[in-house]
Amino acid sequence: MAATEVMQETRQETVLVVEDEVLVRMVIADYLRECGYRVIEAGNAAEAISVLQSPEPVDIVFSDIQMPGDMDGFGLATWVRQNHPGLKVLLASGNARAAHTAGDLCEEGPLERKPYHPQTILARIQRLLAGKAS
Repeated sequence: MAATEVMQETRQETVLVVEDEVLVRMVIADYLRECGYRVIEAGNAAEAISVLQSPEPVDIVFSDIQMPGDMDGFGLATWVRQNHPGLKVLLASGNARAAHTAGDLCEEGPLERKPYHPQTILARIQRLLAGKAS
């Protein structure tokens, strides 16, 4: 087996979790790590963009919509579309009115409503990443 094949087999997929509420972010990030994902955490869109501009590989962005700072989750998703067109985005919000806008920025369904179950987020991430591989 070639060295590149070994590296591909052992590479973990990376989820960038963007959430300003520390406890919410810790719960979903820890759950995704337990499920075998590599997780990078960001507390707002500016931190997320910094990660996305670094050499760190990211396979999917899971972001809250409402965040402090100059950019919310919609702005972050728009930035991702413009700067990393192949990168998958999954948005979450407690605001049901956000669904229409999110539908234009997310690949699968409009958004995940808060409060969400970690298993639901895991299932959506798995579907999005499976679509990326095919």
